[in-house]
Amino acid sequence: MTTANDAQQLRELQGKLWDIVDSLRGKMHADEFRDYCLGFIFYKYLSEQFANYADHILKQDGLTYSSLDIHSPDYADILEAVKSDAIEAIGYYLPPESLFHSLAKRVQADPKGVGQGFILEDLSKILRGIEQSTLGSESVDDFSNLFEDLDLTSSKLGNTEAAKNELIASIINKLDELSFNLTDANTDILGDAYEYLIGEFASGAGKKAGEFYTMSYSPCSNKVHLQESREIVTFS
Repeated sequence: MTTANDAQQLRELQGKLWDIVDSLRGKMHADEFRDYCLGFIFYKYLSEQFANYADHILKQDGLTYSSLDIHSPDYADILEAVKSDAIEAIGYYLPPESLFHSLAKRVQADPKGVGQGFILEDLSKILRGIEQSTLGSESVDDFSNLFEDLDLTSSKLGNTEAAKNELIASIINKLDELSFNLTDANTDILGDAYEYLIGEFASGAGKKAGEFYTMSYSPCSNKVHLQESREIVTFS
């Protein structure tokens, strides 16, 4: 990032990430909340990439992917076509209601988590669904056990299901405020977030950042590089 606007975006990104770190600090070791943060960041990245790809396909029909109702028979063929094309082009599938922003809207509509805002079970299904969507495709190895470090049942997230949900919901909300600007070829927010968190967590754990880059410490962080190495589809 070189422009003043890029620098401002980076500062905003770092501030938001540190807010998330603060919400997890004291509940678990640095390497553990690092994995949670990176896992959720990657889920958001995959969601935004998928939505951009699907919106490009649907543009000629005047539709946006997030507006499609999976329960409506009117969109059944469209959704199936998007799924087939996406798995071939970018390697995975996310239905509209499983997008990161769709989950965040549920939390925002029910902040106490007594109804649709209780997302723990659905979030687990969504993350498994991303992995399972690749079965039988060339990308299956890249996505195998992608989110296995995100243990949403861990007591370190809270002593009750409600407490766990409240913490996870707050992280989802904070990350939802960020845009990864995937249509901007000069922006690499995923890489910036990864480097920032690795640097902060490395210093917090008493290790140099370079030590973490050379360790296979987390399937999530390893898969970031695997996914980045795939051909990313961009649109002008």
